[in-house]
Amino acid sequence: MNKRSFLTITLASLLAVVGLTASLHSNLAMAAEYKSEYKMSLVLGTAFPWGKGGEIWADLVRERTNGRINIKLYPGASLVGGDQTREFTAIRQGVIDMSIGSTINWSPQIKELNLFSLPFLMPNYQSIDALVKGPVGKDLLDIIEKQGVVPLAWGENGFREISNSKKEVKKPEDLKGMKFRVVGSPIYNETFSALGANPTQMSWADTQAALASGAVDGQENPESVYAAAKLYTVGQKYVTVWRYVADPLIFVVNKQVWESWTPQDREIVQQAAIDAGKQEVAIARKGLAEPSQPAWKDVEQYGVKVTYLTPEDRKLFVAATRDVYNKWKNQIGAALVDKAEKAVANAK
Repeated sequence: MNKRSFLTITLASLLAVVGLTASLHSNLAMAAEYKSEYKMSLVLGTAFPWGKGGEIWADLVRERTNGRINIKLYPGASLVGGDQTREFTAIRQGVIDMSIGSTINWSPQIKELNLFSLPFLMPNYQSIDALVKGPVGKDLLDIIEKQGVVPLAWGENGFREISNSKKEVKKPEDLKGMKFRVVGSPIYNETFSALGANPTQMSWADTQAALASGAVDGQENPESVYAAAKLYTVGQKYVTVWRYVADPLIFVVNKQVWESWTPQDREIVQQAAIDAGKQEVAIARKGLAEPSQPAWKDVEQYGVKVTYLTPEDRKLFVAATRDVYNKWKNQIGAALVDKAEKAVANAK
């Protein structure tokens, strides 16, 4: 071997060692940035589809990363003192690492998410899918990302139906004078006021006690929440299936946390979110997507009167809330709502 060949081999070996050392240092630095545990905020626990989705996501991530990313669930919006409307801000600030959040709860910070709260925009599950899986859904995820939070997938809390302790509700005037608990978004106050009811905003943590005491007459929530919380035990004996709004969920990660992970782990976390989202939606729709809606049939065994609106009945509620719809269409963004209306019409 001549001197030049020896020097060339030696130099190549040194560069390989330097490269390997740099790679090891880089990997160690990345590993050092990983937390021993990541906090996932949820409004509802694992007895509900929402919380179950969080559990599935956490389990898939832990399994697929071989334990590099461990996630602890914090239901009841406990990381923000039970005030779910503060959740999105807390994610941006890094108080919360991950979340499956409600489009309703985050709408005070992201006005476009009020789209799903426009009264009677979405008549069926096909219309929800047309929105979240199409251009409208992409637009909304892009808006969220610009707010400094990384959105990964869609889930679903479901159509929100009303229940009360007083009487059957089949037309708008049946709601007159009744006091309803609603979520903390102005559009709900305006919608129920337009129907002649007296809306009052309160957290979910306070709702069941208020129903039990008679401080409020009724509430609005998906069937999964009504059944899992056994609201029929706190006087909610009258249910109306009216599908006036739906509440898609969004799987997200804090931006700084996201950037601290390797590209490979980011891909794993996102795919796990997509897979968990599909499973969560299936759980949320079980017994409700079928024409007979057997989930509500199960509730009737507890003495609950379940009323289903006919298309003619629904038109009365649409007319009664149209001014609210038109006002909020402009606040949300007429172009986005027009796109959503077209997607819903095509879904029919």
